[in-house]
Amino acid sequence: MRVTGALADVRDEARIGPLFKAFSPDIVIHAAALKHVPYLEADWGEGIKTNIFGSVTVTEAAIAAGAGIFVMISTDKAIEPVSMLGATKRFAEIHTEALDARLRAEGAPTRLISVRFGNVLGSNGSVVPKFAAQIERGGPVTVTHPDMVRYFMTVGEAADLVLTASLHAATPDAPVRASTYVLKMGKPVRIIELAERMVRLSGFEPGVDIEIAFTGVRPGERLHEILFAKDEKRVDVGEEGILAAQTNGASLEVIAGWRARLAAALKSHDRAEAEAVFREAIPTFSPDPVDAPALPAPQAGAGGTRTTVA
Repeated sequence: MRVTGALADVRDEARIGPLFKAFSPDIVIHAAALKHVPYLEADWGEGIKTNIFGSVTVTEAAIAAGAGIFVMISTDKAIEPVSMLGATKRFAEIHTEALDARLRAEGAPTRLISVRFGNVLGSNGSVVPKFAAQIERGGPVTVTHPDMVRYFMTVGEAADLVLTASLHAATPDAPVRASTYVLKMGKPVRIIELAERMVRLSGFEPGVDIEIAFTGVRPGERLHEILFAKDEKRVDVGEEGILAAQTNGASLEVIAGWRARLAAALKSHDRAEAEAVFREAIPTFSPDPVDAPALPAPQAGAGGTRTTVA
C-alpha cells in the first residue's frame, strides 16, 4: 500500500474540494484545528475561520467526495464553554450533528460524527513533554494553579476512540444512533500531582531538587473540565468504555444564519457580535468564567513541595 499526502489549508475551499474528489476517501478524520486557548482569546477570529468555517469546508468536501465516515475531533473544552476554543469547537459539533441528521433522513451513505478528546498524553502542547523538558533543564516546573484538574487519555485511547466510534456509526443496525462520542476517562487528574509525580520519577524531590512554580490561570481557562453538558443525555452505545452524548441541536437553516452573522462579525472585527452568536447557539457559553481562587503565598506545602507564585 502506497501512502501519499498533500499540503492544503482547510480554510481554502477551492483547494480542499478538488483534493478530496481526486483522492476519494472512504474515511475522513478531521483533526485540523487551532487549539491553544490563550492564543485564541487574543486572535479570536482565527479560531472561527479554522475551527468553524474550515470544518464546514472539510465536511462538505467529504460528503461531495462520497466518504462513508467523517470524524471531527472535538474537545472537552466544547462543553459549557468559557473560551473561544470551546465555543468554536462546540459550534462545529452542532453543525456536524445537524448535517448528519439531515443525511440520515435522506438515506445518504455518509455518516458524520464527532469525538471529544481530553488532554492527549504526549501530544504536541501536552503538559507531559512540557514538564519533562522543564525537569531536564532543572526546573522550575510551571503549573497554572494548584486546583487545576484535567481529563487525560493516551494516544492509543484517542486512536481507539476514533476507530471504534467510526465502526459503530457505520453499523446500520446499531441499537443506538449517535453523532457525538466520548471516552470514559475516569477521574480527572490534578496537574500539580502529575507534576510532582514526574519530578519523582525523574529521580528528584519536588520543592527540594526541582521547584514547582504557580503561574496563574490564563485567559479562557477554567479549573475543571467536564465531558457532558447539563442538557445532554448520556447514552451507552454498547461499546466498552465509550458513551454517546445526545443533544437538542439546531436546524441547518438556523445554523446557516449564525454562520452568516459570524462571517459579518469577522469582516467588521466585532468580537461582541461573535460572542452574541455563540450565546444563541450555545446557551451554556460563558466567556467570563468565575475567577479562580487566588494563588497561595510561597510556602512549603504537603510533602515538602515548595511553591512559588510567578
